[in-house]
Amino acid sequence: MGVIVNKFLYIFLMLLLISVISFLAVHMAPNSFLSGGELNPNMTKEAIENLKAIYGLDKPLFYQYIDWIKNIFTLNFGISFVTGETVSVEILKRLPVTLTMNVISLIFVFVISLYLGIKSALNFDKKTDRLTKTLSLVSFSMPSFYLALILIILFSIKFQLFPISGLHSFEKKEGVFYYMDMAWHLVLPVFVMVFVSFGSLTMYIRSLTLEILKSDYYFFAKTRDLDEKTILKRFILPNLLPPIITLLGLSLPGLIGGSVILESIFGIEGMGQLFYYSALSRDYPVIMGILIIGAFLTLLGNMLADLILLRLNPFMKRS
Repeated sequence: MGVIVNKFLYIFLMLLLISVISFLAVHMAPNSFLSGGELNPNMTKEAIENLKAIYGLDKPLFYQYIDWIKNIFTLNFGISFVTGETVSVEILKRLPVTLTMNVISLIFVFVISLYLGIKSALNFDKKTDRLTKTLSLVSFSMPSFYLALILIILFSIKFQLFPISGLHSFEKKEGVFYYMDMAWHLVLPVFVMVFVSFGSLTMYIRSLTLEILKSDYYFFAKTRDLDEKTILKRFILPNLLPPIITLLGLSLPGLIGGSVILESIFGIEGMGQLFYYSALSRDYPVIMGILIIGAFLTLLGNMLADLILLRLNPFMKRS
């Protein structure tokens, strides 16, 4: 119980630090929604000053931050400059899609990397190993936006196998068909997220497995004439899982950040696309709300990874 309390205290302090950095970074950006030509050019200075007073932008920066941080504790991130909706409502409408894409991608990346990494190490310097290293190198060096455009041109435009963009077809579907249609729309973006992410993890697992194959306990297991399945289950996997889980926790920011690009390309109404459009229109309340929620999800994912590590290895230092 004490470990969980310490982890949540760490999350709170980190969020506080991130909130300060995010707030200052956004307000130091050149121009703003009220001065960057986003509004009606015929609007008078008096009307603009009234809007600043409504949104609290006429106060000193320190007091703006205090008001904003107090509202965050009630999950009130303010009102969008563009839509006039509360930021919480805007984000909650799009958050499930982004979370679904990232969770599915993370599961596929974990399974594929674990299989290929171990398979490559067990077949060191053979054809399987060389193919895996080549594929991992392509994955590691492939830009997500470039692969997304290639897949759209090939499978959506030329062969017309998958939808070009969006989450749903024009025809209204209900029940199971509704979710099947959504899954069909997510095939390409999820594939891109998985493909550009599994390469580095595969090579990491391969390297760890090769070290295990050189260890004394692996040699001892081989001398006992244990079959490969037993050795894999008892000696390889237990030593692989802790560093893999740690790395997966650290990879969450990259997956969430990658959603901004892919959701914009595939026209998916998720949190990434909302962040992109909000940045273009300088919608500061939405930008800061997404930054805080994204940071919280990242820290929460890292905390869950640490708790899983404690479960796998109870002798770890509980700090």
